[in-house]
This record gives sequence, C-alpha cells and structure tokens, in this order.
Amino acid sequence: MSRRILIGTRGSRLALKQTDIVASLLQKKFPRLEVKKKIIKTKGDKILDVALAKIGDKGLFVKELETALLKKDIDIAVHSFKDLPTESPKGLVIAAVPLRGNPFDALLSKNGLKLDNLPEGASVATGSIRRKAQLLSFRPDLSVVDIRGNIETRIKKFLDGELHGLILAAAGLFRLGLETNMQQIIDHNIILPAPAQGAIAVQTRKDSNIEKMVKKINHADTLQAVTEERAFLKTIEGGCQAPISAFCEKIAGKLFLKGKVSNLDGSKVFSAVVQVRPGSKGRAGNALAGELLQMGASKVLEEIRYGEQ
Repeated sequence: MSRRILIGTRGSRLALKQTDIVASLLQKKFPRLEVKKKIIKTKGDKILDVALAKIGDKGLFVKELETALLKKDIDIAVHSFKDLPTESPKGLVIAAVPLRGNPFDALLSKNGLKLDNLPEGASVATGSIRRKAQLLSFRPDLSVVDIRGNIETRIKKFLDGELHGLILAAAGLFRLGLETNMQQIIDHNIILPAPAQGAIAVQTRKDSNIEKMVKKINHADTLQAVTEERAFLKTIEGGCQAPISAFCEKIAGKLFLKGKVSNLDGSKVFSAVVQVRPGSKGRAGNALAGELLQMGASKVLEEIRYGEQ
C-alpha cells in the first residue's frame, strides 16, 4: 500500500532544496511513498529590513511551521537546524537529522582575495552577529556591514555593490551550486560555526507513525555532533542574542567539542575544548558551557543582555 505525506517548508530555494534532500531520502527507504510540499511563510521571511539580532525572536524561521505541524496541516517540517530554538514545543520531536552538509562558513570575494589579504578597512557583509564578532576578532580593521535576504539576494547585493566580501554558510552555497565567487572555506579557528550549522532537522509530531518512518533517515554521527553543540547552546545562551558558536569534530577516532563566546566586537573571546565520551547525550556540551561561563563568558553575556556594550 502506498502512502502520501505532506512536508512543510519555507519557500526559499535553499529551504526547498533541503526539503528535496529529505524527500529523496524517504523515497529511497519507502519507494511507494508519495511526497508533497507545502510552502509556509515565516515571520523571518516577511521582515527583511531589520537585522536578525534586533528582532530578538528565536523562532523567526520556525514557529509557523511548528504551528502547522501541531494543527496537522502538514506531516513533517524541514528546518535548517541552526534556526531552531533549543526547546521543541510540547508534542513535537526532531525525528531525524540526515548527514550533515559542510558545517563551516565561506568567504565570497572579488579578485580572488581571502580574509588575510582583503585590503585594510575592507567592507564585509554578514547577517550574523556571531560571524561579525569573530571577523572583528581576527581582523579588527574590517568594516562589517549587516545584510539580509535569502542567499541569492545577498549574493546579488554583493556582486552589484561595493562590498569587498560576503560571509555565508558553505552548506547553502554547495546545496544550491552557488560556489562561483567562493574564495575560501573559513578555518574554524577563525570563525567557529553556529551550533548545528550545515545540518537539516526533520520535525514530526511525537509518537506518530510518521515519526517512526522519518527515524529511518537519521544519520547517527550527525545527530551525536549536533546534540552536543545544541546542549552547549542551551546551557550557555541565557536568553540573549549573543556571538555563540560550537563545533563537534572527530580527531583520530575521538570526538571533541569546541565552544566559543565573545562580546559583540570580538575584543573579548572565551573558548575551550572538551572530549565527548561515548553516551554523552549532551553532557559534554553542558560541561563545556559551564567551563566558559566560569571563565568569564557569563559577564559578557550579561553585558550584551543589558546593553552595556
């Protein structure tokens, strides 16, 4: 017997591509499955003239999709995992995380220039306070400009304007085949990724037949990595928009989690690394967050929250 499922997604090319990835994985597991898409516009898609950090809503690209799931208007919601708040609404669950895309940030520039050799005072655009802070920590002379819009819109603004550079997530560029102007995958010692960057989250209603089906496309190593990164975020974020980053990687067969917190201009940076033991399930992320808070990150987060910078 064939079955039909309805996947809710945002309408950007990247969101649709990520939905296609999920649909393809499901159809490989369940060849008779019929998959339909429903485009749902989120608050983040509607507000394009304000910096994300100033809006201050953690569910900007998520809430409308989750509401549709809870109302049973859709069976599955597909998200960029880094957009999701650390708490799922009651009744919903992340049923699968497919194999992660490239987790790092990328520099688009003109004339083949990389971060090291951009001219002094060069203007570099990003919509992320995390990227801005870490860029300024690496190159305090740069002029970091805020930019909004989907990937194609940002690239057009970059190509048509006088910007020297543009920072975007590498995964999105690769998924859309837009690597033409990409000059550099930025080393994570310069810009550490956002927790769960490059990963896709497949959300369903809890204890449903759909959840059981979706679990079949989960990638265990990716889930383990993003679980630690998001545990770190949940413990450390303290309810404010702040430059917080985390990345979990395997080195010589062992898993390590690196976390970083800074102030908004990147002049104060706190970072540390912990080993992730088997069966951690977020404990390493929690421990790393505690370590950074004790090092002084708590004061920086407090200053950001109360606008003392």
